[in-house]
Amino acid sequence: MKILSRILLAALVAAMLLPVAVGAAPYTTYTYTSDGTILTSPDAYVPDKVVTSDFIGLGDKPFDDPRDIFVGPDEKVYLVDAGNARVIVMDRYYRLDFIIDTFVNEYGVPDTFSGPSGVFVTDDRIYVCDTDNNRIVMFDTEGNYIKIIDKPQSTIFEEGSIYKPIACAVDAFGRIFVISSTTYQGVIVMDENSVFSGFIGAQKDTVSLIQAIMRRFQTEEQRAQSAEITSKELNNITIDSEGFLYVTTSSIDPAMQQSEIKSKSKKNDYAPVKKLNSSGEDVMRRNGIYPPSGEVSVSEASTAEIKGASVIVDVAVGPERTWSIIDQKRSKVFTYDDNGNLLFAFGDLGDQVGNISQVNGIAYQGSKMLLLDKTNDNIVVYRRTEYGDLLIRALKNDNDRKYNEAINDWTEIIKRNNNYEVAYVQIGKALYRDGKYEESMEKYESIGEKTNWSKSYAEIRKQWANQYFWILPIIIVAAAILIAKFFAYAAKVNKRAALKIGRKSLREELLYAFHVIFHPFDGFWDLKHEKRGSVKSATVILLITVLAFFYRSVGTGYVGRSGDASTLSVLGTIAAVIMPLGLFAVANWCFTTLFEGEGSLKDIYVASCYSLTPLPFFVVLGTIFSNFVVENELGIVNLLYTVALFWMGLLLFFGMMITHDYSIFKNILTTIATIIGIMFLMFLGILFLTLMAQIIKFVSNISVELAFRM
Repeated sequence: MKILSRILLAALVAAMLLPVAVGAAPYTTYTYTSDGTILTSPDAYVPDKVVTSDFIGLGDKPFDDPRDIFVGPDEKVYLVDAGNARVIVMDRYYRLDFIIDTFVNEYGVPDTFSGPSGVFVTDDRIYVCDTDNNRIVMFDTEGNYIKIIDKPQSTIFEEGSIYKPIACAVDAFGRIFVISSTTYQGVIVMDENSVFSGFIGAQKDTVSLIQAIMRRFQTEEQRAQSAEITSKELNNITIDSEGFLYVTTSSIDPAMQQSEIKSKSKKNDYAPVKKLNSSGEDVMRRNGIYPPSGEVSVSEASTAEIKGASVIVDVAVGPERTWSIIDQKRSKVFTYDDNGNLLFAFGDLGDQVGNISQVNGIAYQGSKMLLLDKTNDNIVVYRRTEYGDLLIRALKNDNDRKYNEAINDWTEIIKRNNNYEVAYVQIGKALYRDGKYEESMEKYESIGEKTNWSKSYAEIRKQWANQYFWILPIIIVAAAILIAKFFAYAAKVNKRAALKIGRKSLREELLYAFHVIFHPFDGFWDLKHEKRGSVKSATVILLITVLAFFYRSVGTGYVGRSGDASTLSVLGTIAAVIMPLGLFAVANWCFTTLFEGEGSLKDIYVASCYSLTPLPFFVVLGTIFSNFVVENELGIVNLLYTVALFWMGLLLFFGMMITHDYSIFKNILTTIATIIGIMFLMFLGILFLTLMAQIIKFVSNISVELAFRM
């Protein structure tokens, strides 16, 4: 019995020393659609084990306040244990290799760390950010001390200034890039001899000029107190194999960060992560649906009480030009490709194995991902799933320009996750590179991707132009001749109608609109006093305008479409055109007595409708043109609409001035009053509809109550 008890006790101790193995993921992996809808996807990474101090072999001195984790070129794991002022070095299996906590400096004096925060490892060097000692300490990969890299030698870092390195990275040329928590000018660039080269990647509007000047006159204690103002301007850094730096910050105004996400901005003014070249220029590609800033639906977090923009505290470079950032607020990982497309997001707050109470660091170890849990003082190891392997293989084939294999991989991904928009984009790109432009357009159109669709369509348009280049001049000349003949015919009819006594025909009244739009002063005068127009012809012009806008809603080209045309109705289009005109006519008529206007409601209606004449022609022309442009040419279409609206506005202004026989100054006052009147009428309309809705609801509730009691 004693032997059995000893066996059971030994098994229990062994189990406690082993890392916790995990099966299923306790979180949801997801991506986003173009309209911000969360779409679940297969897990790309699942928790594999939890590495504790006991498993590492730290004995009776577990790590405390872990601040950084790094995986070296040999897949050894380096952990900064700030609470114990040491760096723990583990082998690739997370067993203790050695600890760096004390060393003898070049003066032969025993030395230690104080509040270390970051570590970076090259093929032959270990760099430790000894934060509270205001220095970086260099070791070889066996943990032997080499030298201390002091504060950079520059007048910017004068005596008494605060320098607290919290993270660093080193390139192939030995340049050291340092993030100091109290330095707001950007990334510090220097060499191992502390020779300062400059700053790169400064954040926009971090500290005002006045604050910067005031800091010059502060004592050391005052500087320490005011350090909170500029702390964490940049909070972490890493470097990829090509020498590009990835830097993160959590000091951006959350409202501005959210605004950039909502607007799908491609700018970097409020980006929490940047990719810098050696000169400090941000070269990150932000070609995804949303900018790479972490959570998109910031008001729909997995934990209801957590809202607002992501707090990004670390970044890691993964395989095939992928990279990941961590959101400390939600303990989530967001992984992107080299174009800024969100490949997947996963993780959550919680105590289940795989969820993390407070994520504080991230590192890649081959096909594994390591997350540092600051609260529970452990490392959670995630293994890449078959689905994750498929993603990486597809990206590798894309990067290696093996497009046929890439198409097969992305197609396989769609079979497992048919809502994965990135896969459709990547298939479209592969088809584009293979010269299959029409097929790529179909893929892009299926997910509403317009930028790459435009590139494919531009190639098709170029091929068509090369083949039928002679048709375009013929179309332009023919259109010019037809327009000239039409206006000549309209001028002839209008001249003949001016001499005609009696009532004008509908054709003559309609053609007179083309005289009005080019000669508004005498045109609107004759429209009223010579009876050159009527309510009937004005209504026909209004109906033509309605039809033009309806054609625009259903006939606009793909790149110019802002919604689903099938959801638009004829009644909605009619209301969108007639309601503004009706409000204008009524509001203007209401002020005719006050401003001594001479026009009746009929005169105002007729003049307003005739002012619409340019609209249908430009709207139809812009709609047709929208079917032949790419995304960056939409400005031409919008210019046509703008010209039409401006022209109509001028006609409406002069039309009311002639109709009411106003001076320009009085007409300006009337126009302002009319706009105020329109707003008042809209308020009354909304109030009336709200009251009617309440009455209908009240009557309905009474009816239901009576029916229930009877």
